[in-house]
Amino acid sequence: AEGRTAVLVKICGLMREADFQAAIEAGADLAGFIFVPGTPRAVDADALEWVREAQNIETVGVFRNADLDTVLRIRQQLDLDWVQLHGDEPDSMVDEVGSRVIRRVPVRSAIDWAHIEAIARICLPLFDPGGGDGVPWSWEALADAPVGLRFGVAGGLDPDVVGEVVRAVRPTLVDVSSGVESAPGVKDHELVGRFVAEARRAAGDGTMDRGGENRRSRR
Repeated sequence: AEGRTAVLVKICGLMREADFQAAIEAGADLAGFIFVPGTPRAVDADALEWVREAQNIETVGVFRNADLDTVLRIRQQLDLDWVQLHGDEPDSMVDEVGSRVIRRVPVRSAIDWAHIEAIARICLPLFDPGGGDGVPWSWEALADAPVGLRFGVAGGLDPDVVGEVVRAVRPTLVDVSSGVESAPGVKDHELVGRFVAEARRAAGDGTMDRGGENRRSRR
């Protein structure tokens, strides 16, 4: 996968404003908030009005098998930059949600690269073996990705392994939640900083994404 150098860093499962600010200060590109009721890091959109005021980072709402109306309502309420579909949503929902969608791809023994290339035309595929619960896996298979394909990697990442993953498979995005926590839903700010720094070091990266766009500075 020569020629792919930049990497986006996403800190997910954020529940506290202080942790959100730590992600911004560390230089993360994306901040993820989980709107999946009953899960350990689920948040209430009504308690996150401070997300709308964020600068120098892009925000992601993570949903799993939610109805379209719920997704669109929360996206508008919090002025989210991205929507992440992390369940069994049909491909048609990607078009209905609109632009800037991250779509979880279950990890199987054999990767259907033709299918991944097809969905990559309308979203950013994210390889994650679990439901966002930090399950580790053998990401080495992604080294066979077609040249130029944009995709993300999640599952079992932490500051000690993210550099190896970036160097080996050159993903567009690396996504972490439990790998930078001191307790479920509580981010360790030192680990957040290390994760971002290790990903950047491995990629030889600045703050430019694959599409050539700088992280936006909000109003």
